[in-house]
Amino acid sequence: MFSALLQVLIALTALLVLQNIDAAARRTFTKADLRARQEEAVKRLGPQRRAASSSGGPGTVKNITFTNPRASVEFYVDGSTLPLVDWDVGPSWAGLLPISNKTDESRQLFFWFFPPGPEGSLDDLIFWTNGGPGCSSLEGVLQENGPISWSWGQAKATPNEYSWTNLSSIIYVEQPVGTGFSQGTPDINNEDELAEQLVGFFQQFFGVFPELEGKNFYLSGESYAGTYIPYIANYIYDNPDSIPVPLKGFWISDPSVSWDVVQEEIPAVAFVRKYQNVFALNQTFMDYLDETAAACNYADYMEKYVTFPPQGLLPLPGSSVEFDDGCDVWDAIFSAALLVNPAFDIYRIFDTYPILWDVLGFPGSFPQTQVSPLYFNRDDVKAAIHAPLNVDWTECSNINVFPNGDSSLPPALSVLPSVIERSERAVIVHGLADFILIADGCVWQWNGLQGFQTPIQNDSFIVDGMGALGNVHSERNLTYFEVALSGHMVPQFSPVAAFQIMQYLMGFREMP
Repeated sequence: MFSALLQVLIALTALLVLQNIDAAARRTFTKADLRARQEEAVKRLGPQRRAASSSGGPGTVKNITFTNPRASVEFYVDGSTLPLVDWDVGPSWAGLLPISNKTDESRQLFFWFFPPGPEGSLDDLIFWTNGGPGCSSLEGVLQENGPISWSWGQAKATPNEYSWTNLSSIIYVEQPVGTGFSQGTPDINNEDELAEQLVGFFQQFFGVFPELEGKNFYLSGESYAGTYIPYIANYIYDNPDSIPVPLKGFWISDPSVSWDVVQEEIPAVAFVRKYQNVFALNQTFMDYLDETAAACNYADYMEKYVTFPPQGLLPLPGSSVEFDDGCDVWDAIFSAALLVNPAFDIYRIFDTYPILWDVLGFPGSFPQTQVSPLYFNRDDVKAAIHAPLNVDWTECSNINVFPNGDSSLPPALSVLPSVIERSERAVIVHGLADFILIADGCVWQWNGLQGFQTPIQNDSFIVDGMGALGNVHSERNLTYFEVALSGHMVPQFSPVAAFQIMQYLMGFREMP
């Protein structure tokens, strides 16, 4: 009897093993199978792919001409001759223009203007600036939303399928004075003076390119441009005749809009807990963070004060708008993360070793030149885009563009509510994998009502061809987006989502 039972058990065990082997075999993919799955995933984005559009490929632009001889003599860029770019990008215009019409004006800003591609609008104009303060907007051209894509780790430049030139014309400006190729001695003390100088530049720009007058105008930028843009918008709304284009709205992504204690310190420990497997910090250090957060009044701040609707103005957790002594948890986390992962990137926390090379020399938390010269330090590149040959270009300036500091209040505490109300549409975007400016420190620092009145719904941001890719919420003329998987530079890390958001800002799609 026992022998017969044993034989039955052996037979059943053998059958289960064979079934498991068969199931495992069904789950095993060849390399060809894996590649086919990947290609199928890419095809799902087919309707969004722009560079291979039937209405025109790379270098194809809508007909746009400028009658001022200076446009063709001083500023025209032949897109077929850009060094290391092996296709014709099409015509563009670049160079230096002063910030005023004074005969002795030495302060000049560098710009690069691109006309719309075949699917873009001739009725609109986007302005883009990077932040810093003092970081070059040519990063936007080459790695975010321009027609050329040469991102970290790319062997060569490729056409950007999600270039915002597929929406409209776009102008990138290296500002304020002291940034990139721009010329002159920085002398601004606050954001109002920055806005005044940029508007002065635009007055000279439209003098050379008057055919662009009357276009629907949109301001956009990221990081410290979250401070620039609201003040620039405020200046233009206060002085509507200062430039010959109507300002319709603005985009700020991963923006600096409030105090550091709000955007970095308070949400830092909760952020690490959310991505604990990514940071991989030991339990002893995590205990230290929890104890410090509790002592510094960070631990239960969100639960206590961030309610829907808000109960009132939010208090500082301590006595400083930066951090009290012993309460700089953000820096402690950064230092610990670098011990575990020397390639830890505050701009996108998922990055690991090795550090990808960057044609602009800034592939993450630290500047790093792996190939020299940097692209915009090549003499042939400078000559092609009419940049000054004697400038040692760096992505983020070594010059203090605010010589005595920026005395302006953060925009969430000053001009932001007003410019949201005066815009037709206003957009704030945040990558959820950004550690340098944390999303949870941004969403509730807005407007006199101190944030949204109702909660943000999970999985509410639906990206065409991809499905839910984060969250979106609209209230009181502001639409706020959180983009999953994206770090600090949303157009670089999640170009499909960024393109769709910009379509919404410009009114090309009714719903976010």
